Amino acid sequence: MSEPKILGFLQTVGMSISAGQLSDLLIKDQGRFHAESAAVVKAGLVSSPWQHLDSTGTRVNGKNEQCHILCTSLYTAYCTLPAKDRLSLLRVLQGGADPVFQVNDLALELLPQLGVSEKWCRTLPTLLPHDQTYTESQLDGVLDAHLPKQGANLRKRVKEALAIATYRTQTAYPVVELLLCDDAPQFNWLTVQLALCWVHEYRHYKKLTPRFLAHCHLLEQFAKDFWKLYRDLLAYRDHPSQAEADALRVAFDDLFGQSSGYQQLDERLARTRAKKEALLMVLSHPEILLHNNPAELGARQRVRKRDVSLQARTTEGIRAWDTFQTLVGTANKLGVNVYQYFHDRIAQTNVLPSFAALIQERSAALHLTASWAATT
Repeated sequence: MSEPKILGFLQTVGMSISAGQLSDLLIKDQGRFHAESAAVVKAGLVSSPWQHLDSTGTRVNGKNEQCHILCTSLYTAYCTLPAKDRLSLLRVLQGGADPVFQVNDLALELLPQLGVSEKWCRTLPTLLPHDQTYTESQLDGVLDAHLPKQGANLRKRVKEALAIATYRTQTAYPVVELLLCDDAPQFNWLTVQLALCWVHEYRHYKKLTPRFLAHCHLLEQFAKDFWKLYRDLLAYRDHPSQAEADALRVAFDDLFGQSSGYQQLDERLARTRAKKEALLMVLSHPEILLHNNPAELGARQRVRKRDVSLQARTTEGIRAWDTFQTLVGTANKLGVNVYQYFHDRIAQTNVLPSFAALIQERSAALHLTASWAATT
């Protein structure tokens, strides 16, 4: 419901309140709700080593920004930032905190994987002491002094490698082991493991435009085989076994390794085959889903909010959007009555338990970490 509609409703029941007063009431002095939202994110990250992540556009005072949706079956968190690059996603995974940077052993492994040349992989450890932590401004100062003529892309890759390595090796905040997302490149390397959404993968095949009847038949048969393999993977989640996992890997190779003679289809098959490990991550971790629907459904709620309100006008406003959508989305997943929750907090009776406590309590029953526990 937009602020003008809320204002109109309040005025029809005889309340004398200005638009500015209403705006202040909704977005200012919300520290207790911001704190509970932050606690939800941390509890959600602690509760599960795997998380869903997706992004959707959001306008803030006339500028296009990105709302990032991080979630599991127990919570949904919203975080709006100016971009959706890897540094922004690291902020999301760290509860909105700015990333810090270190040259450590993992950073030295990531630098060449992210496309940094061998020359600069050798040079950077001489400029940045091992395991010393830098803020972004401090790192920029070092790079400005020693690499002033290097391109923006090199600097970006260096920052990403150092920030990812620092995030994955720190112990101050929960570290996500596996992200379940689509195949956008900015998700790569953020976590130790990556699982891809099968529903999103099939959308690539829906874009194919066969012109000949034979190619139409090939695509129809492929669709049947694709969804059969998907159903077999769903069945595996309920009854995992090594023999079945091996059989499903063979079935994947047979389906995506075929040569149909339809060039567009064969090119698409090759691209899917290259994602085998991420698409078959469920064979190693049967508790994860095969799709990213929880995050996409969360993104849909932001889209509906955007349809009603168009945009937030201030930093305080977009933070209020994120906080209250986090609390409402999490309440719905936990089965908590939203009205009773807000009444409890505003009246300061504090009878209802915090969402963070509920997440911690219920996560134990869902066995979200079973396959990770089995390997430790």
